[in-house]
Amino acid sequence: MKIFIPEGYKPTMSLYETQDAISFIKREFQESLARALHLKRVSAPLFVQPESGLNDNLNGFERPVGFDIPYTKKDAQVVQSLAKWKRMALYRYDFHPGNGLYTDMNAIRRDEELDNLHSIYVDQWDWEKVITPETRNMVTLENTVRAIVGCVCNTLDMLKARYPYIDTNLCREVTFITSEELLQRYPDLTPKQREQAITKECRTVFIIGIGGKLSNGEKHDGRSPDYDDWSMNGDILFYDDVLDCAMEISSMGIRVDAATLDKQLTAAGCDDRRQLTYHKMMLNNELPLTIGGGIGQSRLCMLMLGKAHIGEVQSSIWDAETIDICEKAGITLL
Repeated sequence: MKIFIPEGYKPTMSLYETQDAISFIKREFQESLARALHLKRVSAPLFVQPESGLNDNLNGFERPVGFDIPYTKKDAQVVQSLAKWKRMALYRYDFHPGNGLYTDMNAIRRDEELDNLHSIYVDQWDWEKVITPETRNMVTLENTVRAIVGCVCNTLDMLKARYPYIDTNLCREVTFITSEELLQRYPDLTPKQREQAITKECRTVFIIGIGGKLSNGEKHDGRSPDYDDWSMNGDILFYDDVLDCAMEISSMGIRVDAATLDKQLTAAGCDDRRQLTYHKMMLNNELPLTIGGGIGQSRLCMLMLGKAHIGEVQSSIWDAETIDICEKAGITLL
C-alpha cells in the first residue's frame, strides 16, 4: 500500500457537487466516444464460465473472483475485463466493419495493490470495433487514440464550463513512442519511471508495443497474449498535475489475428488455452478483426476533477491506514 497526500491538497468540491460532476463526465464522455468511434451501447456480463476462455487473464498472476451456481451445477468467475467477450459479441450480434460496441465493465481485482490510483473495484468503458484486413494497421491505431484523447479533452471543456473553478488542463496533442524507443531514451530507468519522465515532458502520451520482450530481455509491462497484438497496442497516459505523475487512462490496441495469437500463446507459454472455445474460434478465423480497449471511468473522473485519491470518486473498501491518512487530510472516501 502506497498512499500519499500532495502538500496543501484540499478537496474543492462538496460531495454533492462531486456526484453531480461524476454523472456529467460519464454521460458526456460516453456519448462523445460513441459518436467518434461509431459505437452502440450493449449489455455485458458481470461473470462468465471459466471454460469459455472469455475472462481476461491480465498479467497472469491475478486471481479471478469465483463462485459456484448450485442450480446450474457450474462455476462462474467475475470478469476481470471484457476484452475477449466483446469480440465474441461483435461476432454474435453481426456488427460490420467500421462499427462497434461499448459497455460498462465492472470488475473485482482482489490482488490489486492499493494506492492513490488503484482499487480492488474497477469500472471502465469497454469498447470494441470491427476493422478490415486493410485497416488493421498503425494508422488506424493512432487515429483512434487521437479520437479518444479528443473526446477526453472535449468533455473536460464542457465540465469546466459547468464548474468554472476547475483548473485541470490536458494536452490534446498526443506524443506516440514505442516501448523500445522509451527504453533507449531512458535506459537507466524502470518502465514506470520511463512513463513518468516522458509524460511529464510531453503531457499526453501513447506508449506503443506492450507485452513482448524489449531489447534488454524484459517487458515494459504485462499483457495477456490472447487479445492485444503486442506490436500494435499501447496505453494512453495523461500527466496529472495534482499527483505529479503519469496517469494511465486507457489500455487498448489492434487485436490479435489467428497468426499473432498462435505466436503469442507460444511465447507466453499458454498453449493450453488453445482448447478453449474463444481461442479455437480465433485460430480458425471465425471471429472478426477488431480494435478495442478499456477506458477507466473513475480514473477519468479523478483526473478531470483534480482529485488526489480514487476513493474520492468511487465506492470501495480500503485498509485502515488509507482511511486514517485521508481523514487527517480532510478527504472523504465514498
